[in-house]
Amino acid sequence: MLNLDFSPFPILETDRLILQEITDAHAPALFEMRTDPTIMRYIDRPIPTSIEEVKELIQKMATMKSAGEGISWGIFKKDNPSVKIGNIGLYRIIAAHYRAEIGYMLTTNEHQKGIMFEAMQKVIEFGFSQIQLHSMEANINPANLASKKLLEKAGFVREAYFKENYFFNGQFIDSEIYSLLNTKG
Repeated sequence: MLNLDFSPFPILETDRLILQEITDAHAPALFEMRTDPTIMRYIDRPIPTSIEEVKELIQKMATMKSAGEGISWGIFKKDNPSVKIGNIGLYRIIAAHYRAEIGYMLTTNEHQKGIMFEAMQKVIEFGFSQIQLHSMEANINPANLASKKLLEKAGFVREAYFKENYFFNGQFIDSEIYSLLNTKG
């Protein structure tokens, strides 16, 4: 059976990073990220118009955590732990199928430094060893070449390409699904 008890909140650490719970105190940083056109270019979600909308998103993350449906971490560098530089999480945990979707975003000035790969490795390890997931998936915009490279580097393989399966901003968008199996469990 899956371990979906995220209390107390699991703080994860890597050589350079601390992954910890996102709270209302992080709303301004999250708002900045979710309104940055470069970051949101391939994240097909509405752009928030206020801090209050971001606080609602943070509350939704807390509700998902409490219900065992997902867990989201803020990404912080150990050498500057007060500044949130990204998010990573396991969403849409489907306990009956031992599967979850991984999602992530990082501030643009931290791109191409190996930060997201480092965070992703830790979250994959947590998902497979602590939650006991059998598989993870990532649903990405096919134009997001950096995300493809990241997923492939982490061992994910492309399992599907869906033509115009997602409607956003008045247009139909393609999706790619990548998957990673727990081969150690």
